[in-house]
Amino acid sequence: MKLSFDGGWRATVTDDPLHLAPRFAGGTVYVAPYTNVTEREHLLATTFGSQEWLWDIPDTLRFDPAGRQLAGLELQMPYRSAAMETSPRCPTLPAVRPGGLRADEVRNFRHEMCSVLCRTPGDATLICLRDMDILSKPLDARLGIAPDVALLIQRDTVVGWTLTNPAHYLTTGFSTPSPTLPSNTTRQLLTECLDLITTPVVDDLVDGHPATLARLRAADASLRAQREDRHRADALLSLIATYVEDWGKG
Repeated sequence: MKLSFDGGWRATVTDDPLHLAPRFAGGTVYVAPYTNVTEREHLLATTFGSQEWLWDIPDTLRFDPAGRQLAGLELQMPYRSAAMETSPRCPTLPAVRPGGLRADEVRNFRHEMCSVLCRTPGDATLICLRDMDILSKPLDARLGIAPDVALLIQRDTVVGWTLTNPAHYLTTGFSTPSPTLPSNTTRQLLTECLDLITTPVVDDLVDGHPATLARLRAADASLRAQREDRHRADALLSLIATYVEDWGKG
């Protein structure tokens, strides 16, 4: 099976998914072998594909030039997009089929980040889509590119991705997520933080509604006081940091 990305770039599905646990940090999902900035820069310098450039932040997919196999990826959660929308509708998700990618050619490309976030009950799975039109047609496949991370496919085109059990993979920077299960408090605070940074709640936040500002300050205070799941709490603080800075200190 061949998949299309932006700019007419194509890759072939293989039987070799990445065996790397995802890291969900500050609104970005990292699936890559690097553990610090130097290693990340080395990976970007020695691979090809899609990557950020200055203020342009597309999704990052990097391939090894020798075998053209997927070497790592970084996926941006839609709240960072100016065209962000949150949909109460969720598409029917196909079963996950594990697999990897092999680039059809050694060539750089740009793959636009998703602009629509769909949230399942309890935020058990985050579903990120390219645009609202994706919801008007069924998804054809879900390629499990790494543990609990899958690419969504519609008519042989990659149109989004999913992260299952996002609370489990919360972490900061390049740290490995904790192997222990997240606490119920962490799961509840993840949902509260996602509520605060997505529509319709974020609109009230920007408009300065007192009750919504109080929710933001309460979430910030709860995360700072949380003793269990400390790294996960710090990751959630990073998720809402800009909003606290801009609206939560008045």
